[in-house]
Amino acid sequence: MPPPVTLSLDDALPQARAARRAFDRARAFESACFIHDEARTRLLERLSLVRLKPTVAVDLGCATGRGAAGLAARYPGARVLAVDSSLRMLRAAAAGAPEAVRVLGGDAAALPLRAACVDLVLANLVLPWCRPDRLFAEAARVLTNGGALLFATLGPDSLQEIRAAFAAVDDRIHVHAAFDMHDLGDLALAAGLAEPVLDVDRIAVTYADVAGLVRDLRAVGAVNVAGGRRRSLTGRRRWSRFVERLPRGGDGRFAVTVELILGQAWGRGAVSRPKPTAGEIRVPVSSIRRHSENT
Repeated sequence: MPPPVTLSLDDALPQARAARRAFDRARAFESACFIHDEARTRLLERLSLVRLKPTVAVDLGCATGRGAAGLAARYPGARVLAVDSSLRMLRAAAAGAPEAVRVLGGDAAALPLRAACVDLVLANLVLPWCRPDRLFAEAARVLTNGGALLFATLGPDSLQEIRAAFAAVDDRIHVHAAFDMHDLGDLALAAGLAEPVLDVDRIAVTYADVAGLVRDLRAVGAVNVAGGRRRSLTGRRRWSRFVERLPRGGDGRFAVTVELILGQAWGRGAVSRPKPTAGEIRVPVSSIRRHSENT
């Protein structure tokens, strides 16, 4: 029997360049972005509670720009920036953008914005693709004093059925690291944000077959880009073993869990702090579990 594979946190987290390429290849995003739509709807509804009148608002990780359009409709006097690192997503966002929306290429961990210039940041399902501490640090840097960050992300129980089935097949990374609600709150505070509030909900999505699940994941760019992912093909035998281990109901369908974490935090104005060293993240590895982003 081969020795067990030793994995680091970098192995379990997505690689930024690979994630960007995956979204550049996502040619049918809007055909399968129902979880994004649900999360965005919930975030936009929460804006009625924060009572902001932003001059500048950012849809961070904008994908095809639906969040930016929602912000522009809610705040007709605001300048709305739709920010993404994927060229394909930016083109799609620009094609349907309202007049008040400007499309801007940029990385969530290094925003091309000056300090304390944004009143509202909406980050819908971008956290699963980057290091939360770095996104939170950039949000703290660009937010004005009293500005708000609203975000939705996936918790570690997301697609737990897929994770368990793959764990019976091999010991390679098939899933990305995910951070639970409490760790995210701690990271937000450490980054310089104030009064983080987070809650969690679970959504069950059912499929008749694995092909439908794979089609939806690929359509929205949700493929496995973890640093420690298997670089060779999965293979027919290994794939068949994975499929066999998926729990199914009496009707032959199977359900996958989406653990949706919603949060908000407040800006304190421009925050200056040392940049983290490569690979640094201030959460104990033992506290991090993994959620599936690919079959």
